[in-house]
Amino acid sequence: MYMLVTVLVALFITLFLKWFKSRSLCLDAKRLDGKTVLITGGTSGVGKETAIALARRGARVCITSSDKQKGEAAVKEIKKESSSVNIQFWSLNLANLQSIRNFCKEFLKTEKRLDILINHDGWPALLDWTENGFSMCFGVNHLGPFLLTNLLLDRLKNCKPSRIVNITSNLYKYQKLDFSDLNYNMVPLFTYCRSKLANVYFTQELARQVERHGVFTCAVHPGYVVGDWTSQFSVLFRIVMYVFTSVFFISCQAATQTVIYCAVSDDILQHNGGYFSNCKPCMLPPHAQDAGIAKKLWEASETMVGLTSSPREHLASRTR
Repeated sequence: MYMLVTVLVALFITLFLKWFKSRSLCLDAKRLDGKTVLITGGTSGVGKETAIALARRGARVCITSSDKQKGEAAVKEIKKESSSVNIQFWSLNLANLQSIRNFCKEFLKTEKRLDILINHDGWPALLDWTENGFSMCFGVNHLGPFLLTNLLLDRLKNCKPSRIVNITSNLYKYQKLDFSDLNYNMVPLFTYCRSKLANVYFTQELARQVERHGVFTCAVHPGYVVGDWTSQFSVLFRIVMYVFTSVFFISCQAATQTVIYCAVSDDILQHNGGYFSNCKPCMLPPHAQDAGIAKKLWEASETMVGLTSSPREHLASRTR
């Protein structure tokens, strides 16, 4: 009897986890023929799976990476998996503001359309610094996409209705921003949480600024994903996380579903600036809905990346 109960419990847990890990599914079959999609970090994981899915729908897909060899290999794989030849690789380093400016200049010169921008590329919870002296998490996860999006906004407006999808994480809820130290770079997990909260605020303020121009924007939590994000950690940590993620995390294909949903579905248009998970809009806690903080972060970010007419010294910038 004990063995039977054990087997039944194990079977129930297995079936529950299987359901839990595959519960979100984008059912919208909309085509994207004639549309151009830009996906930062589209060379691996959720970014690459998103590129494959949108290429299958007929979109012209542009992916970016700071690693040219990895990017070219990803293009070949995406073409093979999607049966599409309309895939382009662009070199872009979100940890370098000049790289972002150079990329945008060349992209706008070459590409006549930009219908969907997916800010996917991100940095894990590691302590490091960008080439411009920003915390790597805050710099790559927020400041890089902030500058990139602003430099491409006119093209998005010209191609309205257009969309901006910012990839975040529900870990945002465990931290708050400290405007006296936006470059906080001490506890790895905390730096990551703050950068993801910045994504949420950025999305909300962006929506307020561009809605009248026919541009829709949203933040997406794709889920906790089994991927190669542990590759920069120790061997022991990777082994432990492999076991843990295999049981509790979802595949990249499953995580892609909400990103695709927000890129194609018209059901989301009534939730401009919203936060989505499992192919549906989700409520944010009060501290993540503060329009005053979102506007303050926008203004601070403008100064930090040099978008203001007279950039001041980097706000709370730390030196190495």
